Amino acid sequence: MFTDHVDISQAFVQGELLPGDGHNGNVYISSPPGYEENSRYIYRLLKPLYGMPSATRAWHTTMSAFLEREGCETVGFEKSMWRVVIDGHRILLGAHIDDFVIACANRPVLDAFRKRLLEAFEGTYEGPLEHYLGCEIARDPVAGTTTLSQKHYAEEILRSHGFWDIPPRNTPMKPNTRLSKDDCDPNPKQDFHRRYRGIEGSLGYLVTMTRPDLAWSYSELSKYVQFPGIAHMEAAEHVLRYLRDTWNESIAYTCGSRKPDELWGWVDADWAGDTDTPRSHTGCILMMNGVPIYWKSCLLHFVSLSTSEAEFVAASQAGQEALYLRETLKDFGYQQNTATEIYEDNLACLAVSENPVRRKFSRHIDIRCYFMRELVKAGFVKLIPLRTRKMVADALTKSLP
Repeated sequence: MFTDHVDISQAFVQGELLPGDGHNGNVYISSPPGYEENSRYIYRLLKPLYGMPSATRAWHTTMSAFLEREGCETVGFEKSMWRVVIDGHRILLGAHIDDFVIACANRPVLDAFRKRLLEAFEGTYEGPLEHYLGCEIARDPVAGTTTLSQKHYAEEILRSHGFWDIPPRNTPMKPNTRLSKDDCDPNPKQDFHRRYRGIEGSLGYLVTMTRPDLAWSYSELSKYVQFPGIAHMEAAEHVLRYLRDTWNESIAYTCGSRKPDELWGWVDADWAGDTDTPRSHTGCILMMNGVPIYWKSCLLHFVSLSTSEAEFVAASQAGQEALYLRETLKDFGYQQNTATEIYEDNLACLAVSENPVRRKFSRHIDIRCYFMRELVKAGFVKLIPLRTRKMVADALTKSLP
């Protein structure tokens, strides 16, 4: 598909006020600062302004109304992605507020749709998609590859924190690292605190976009952002040293990969892995066309009473994400005709997902987690046994060699 990037200028001001806003549909404001006006006078807004609580909703409603007139339909459970078929050619569209990505296999149809969008809203055509939300995109139509990276952003992080010219490390954290609140400083110095927050926040954007290998490290560092200590800072700097060794790593999707256009993945849990609480840490990676399209590393919100429970809860969460992605892919035209295979290394978890009998060891599991059974029964998801040493998601639950 050809893929174009469109940026809408001052998007919120181009929206229409919502009917229920303000007083009887009218929104009034006082005189802006710096303008001496009679205090008896106020202004009635004709368009939403940046800073209004409803400005984002107003823009989304206005934009959605235009796309609906074009025949577009929302995709899956998502309200910021659309699809439409024009002259037999499918157009896929995604929006992040005012940044649009439009894809179509037919260039004239894509150009015509893009021009109608820019006639309806003032904006600019940024050309074929190369940069989006700080992510660099490189496409090779001949080889059938799409590469996502944030190497320039990673280099900026390293240079700003003075870690560009330092010896690198080959793991995100030292093996078997376990941070603890016992190492927290109740009164960290301002510069020290600001530096730790800066490192942790910078890593978060990398993890969100292109770096699942940093997910566990980021999750661990985030727990101590309020009162970081020296041990926490050393761990954060170790991540930067690893980033120096891998700053130009990328995600490369290929059309000739295993199971083309099919969704599959791994899920794992580290039972009672948190040193401060007995909560378990879970990790999940969902794959498509050779590389991840979804990943997550986080603590459970409650204490699991057994390894099997921790694994089953993690699998249930992975099942929810798989269902969301299956619906999205279906509406985009990539129907998942078989159950999504998710590899799991706990045999008891597999048994609970397929056996409707409530065994004694599973009675304490929250009933919401039995959602996985329904997915397995309906043929949407299938858990596949896998040896622990081959479990890729293990890297999202703990610090490995």
